[in-house]
Amino acid sequence: MQNKVQDLRSEMGLSQAKLGDMVGVSRQTINSLESGRYNPSITLAFRLSNVFNKKIEEIFIYTEEEDE
Repeated sequence: MQNKVQDLRSEMGLSQAKLGDMVGVSRQTINSLESGRYNPSITLAFRLSNVFNKKIEEIFIYTEEEDE
C-alpha cells in the first residue's frame, strides 16, 4: 500500500523519531511505513490521521490489485 507519511511528516518538520513518539511507535516502524514494508494497524492509521489532520484515505492509497 502506498502512503504519504514521509511527505506529510516532512511538511510538518518532524523527524521519524518524533512522529513515532507522537503516535506511540518506534522510529523503525515509521521508517518501515514510509518505505512500504509495513501496513499500519487501523489504530495506528487513526493516530496518524489525527496528527496530520487528514482522512485516512488521504494518507494511505489502497488499490484492489494489492489484495490479489
